[in-house]
Amino acid sequence: MTEDMLFIFTKIPTLETNRLILRKILVSDYQDMYDYSSRPETSRYLLWTPHVSPRYTKKYVSYLQGQYRDENFYDFAIVDKKSGKMIGTCGFTSFELENNSAELGYVLHPDFWGKGLAKEALLRVMGFGFAELRLHRLTAKIMTANTASKRVAEKCGMRHEATHIDGMRVKGNYETIEEYAILAREFFGKRI
Repeated sequence: MTEDMLFIFTKIPTLETNRLILRKILVSDYQDMYDYSSRPETSRYLLWTPHVSPRYTKKYVSYLQGQYRDENFYDFAIVDKKSGKMIGTCGFTSFELENNSAELGYVLHPDFWGKGLAKEALLRVMGFGFAELRLHRLTAKIMTANTASKRVAEKCGMRHEATHIDGMRVKGNYETIEEYAILAREFFGKRI
């Protein structure tokens, strides 16, 4: 993968699954994003705190538009096909171009937990990363207490590779982080 390939995120493609559309986050998504990002249970195991107002979320989503243009943001909005509602995000939190690798991140509206939608979105983004971006390796860093997220990673074929005791300071506390990973050949080897 080259830096030129990151240009794809200036005009982020639309990806689909059976139940989801994954597309660029739009300013018009701010109400849907606020609906889940204002809930403490959503951000409990994430780096950010709950959004304080719809106005805050609208400013954040407006800011993301510039990040897309500047090739500094690589997240897809997760849209439920049935309702048309934006119910989360899934994408790449960072790239290591020299190692042809990227870190994945995902968040889902609590009302949609337990339905296999995070797995569905993550598998599609992983497939895009390996097939379209030609990445060699994908990783995910998950707080130890976030058992649901670890299950999603495992169901997508990722394996636990490392545990970093007090490896990250999050919201003023040191958290133990578990790292999961998968290689392209493993991902495609498990696909039918």
